[in-house]
Amino acid sequence: MRKLENLLVILFTVFLFSGCDKIPFMDTAKPVKQIKQNLPPVGETIVAKVGDFYITASDLNKEVDNFNSLASAQKMDKNKIDTSEKKVKYLRDELVRKYILYQEALDRGLDKKPEIAKELEAAKMNLLIAELLRREIEKIDVSSKEIEDFYEQNKDMLRDPEQRKILEIMTPTEEEAKQVYIELLKGMDFSSLARQYSKANTASRGGDVGLMTYEVSPEKRIRPEKFYEVAFSPSLEVGGVSSIFKGPDGFYIIKLDSIKKSEPKSLAELRDNIKSWLLFEKQQKAIVELANKLSGETKIEIYEEKVR
Repeated sequence: MRKLENLLVILFTVFLFSGCDKIPFMDTAKPVKQIKQNLPPVGETIVAKVGDFYITASDLNKEVDNFNSLASAQKMDKNKIDTSEKKVKYLRDELVRKYILYQEALDRGLDKKPEIAKELEAAKMNLLIAELLRREIEKIDVSSKEIEDFYEQNKDMLRDPEQRKILEIMTPTEEEAKQVYIELLKGMDFSSLARQYSKANTASRGGDVGLMTYEVSPEKRIRPEKFYEVAFSPSLEVGGVSSIFKGPDGFYIIKLDSIKKSEPKSLAELRDNIKSWLLFEKQQKAIVELANKLSGETKIEIYEEKVR
């Protein structure tokens, strides 16, 4: 018994002087791994918990809204989530799965990969910039006086463009066009001659092209440039007939049948559009001013020679 007591004393002495870290089961150099627990959001309705992640009703509703917007954009309204049952199914089948996959990605350390971390930082930057700009422009408004002043200053430019009703005759050769022109000079009816001689697809309608608006942009024109030039010439009066001119598919004669004059639109018709335009302009100006102000307070270095 005495020998056993002596052995215990020796072991206890070794324990005191050698330090706890020398004894395998008392190794204090290896801290116990702490698992961070996500706390449930305060004041939110929890609709699901996946691992340590809480899914709130607002999370679910936001996901559903995004899904429904996409369905509308793709003309697939029948796929919209519009009942509680469909919402629960979406939660079970899609949102829960999303969080499971997210947790797995984190467990594998994918968020630590340099290229992923860079993309996450870029997404964070864009999100924060968007929120900053939202806060800057949400206080901007347009007054009724601003809308009315803009309307009065630009009333003439806000009217619908003039429209001209045009009739046409197109023949394959200039000689045929000259024969038709002679008939017109004799007083023959334009529409009757169009039905008889025109090779255009409007022949059956007496050459009626319909109402035309002068298109400044060439890519919006449905007729050759020369056609617009003649049809909207100031010298062509109502009831008047043009001289013969060449088009890409034949020789033309046109008649200006009537002119539909444009009338200014009322302020009531244009108020919302004007407000949207003025609001957009003021918001853009505010963003530029903010950026310029911050640029003056920030040290900026650009190395143009390194740009390839």
